[in-house]
Amino acid sequence: MTYFQGKTVWLTGASSGIGLAMAEQLAEAGAHLILTSRRAETLEQVRLSLAHPERHRVLALDLSQPETAAQQAQAQLVDQVIDILINNAGVSQRSLILDTDMAVYRQLMEIDYFGVIALTKLVLPRMVERRSGHIVTVSSVAGKVGTKLRSGYNGAKFGVIGFMDSLRAEMKQHELVVTSILPGFINTQVAHNSLTGDGSALGHEDPDNAGGISAEECARQSLQAIAKRKAEVVVGSGVSKLAPFLQRFLPGLVRRMVANR
Repeated sequence: MTYFQGKTVWLTGASSGIGLAMAEQLAEAGAHLILTSRRAETLEQVRLSLAHPERHRVLALDLSQPETAAQQAQAQLVDQVIDILINNAGVSQRSLILDTDMAVYRQLMEIDYFGVIALTKLVLPRMVERRSGHIVTVSSVAGKVGTKLRSGYNGAKFGVIGFMDSLRAEMKQHELVVTSILPGFINTQVAHNSLTGDGSALGHEDPDNAGGISAEECARQSLQAIAKRKAEVVVGSGVSKLAPFLQRFLPGLVRRMVANR
């Protein structure tokens, strides 16, 4: 974890779940954090709870409006050097295609896909100029394997993995590091906050996530992968960790498993 010592890390989705666990571990590792989520008051509470709170700052943004969020961030971070951007903010889904409004699909894409692109493009020019920087996106196993009730979330996460793959290829000549993190089932509030067909929150957990590894363990494995400069890593346990491997080598089996689940 010495990789993070003294580095400025911009972390989105920092107020809960995997993001909060990452913030705690990064602060302990000596990073200087820029903490982003929607609510400034919640972020300030997080900042004060971290090791060395004076090293960290709060930047509240609404990533459901990516262009506006990027403009606001640019105004706040004029002279700030970002060593590592961790795109962790996201929202999931629990609704059938037949029951899902188009507005919900757009909201999922704005936050989970366009939000990543907007903030990445914001920090990229200075990283390229300095020939130093690390772009990280927390995608999902759902970006490799499509399942029921997550059609919009799957689409956004598939898209963001493709974006990160292209980014990695383009940034090699500039000596930048690009890492995709693919969590499987993680025991967080992600299901509670998932969007249903009309855009309202689900409001309760599901057994898949409830049976997953802790946010703290997910953060630990993710930060280890980032520190090792890995291109892509799957984090989790059980079938969710195996799913991308099975999808690649036994796609027919995965299709049957998903259809019958």
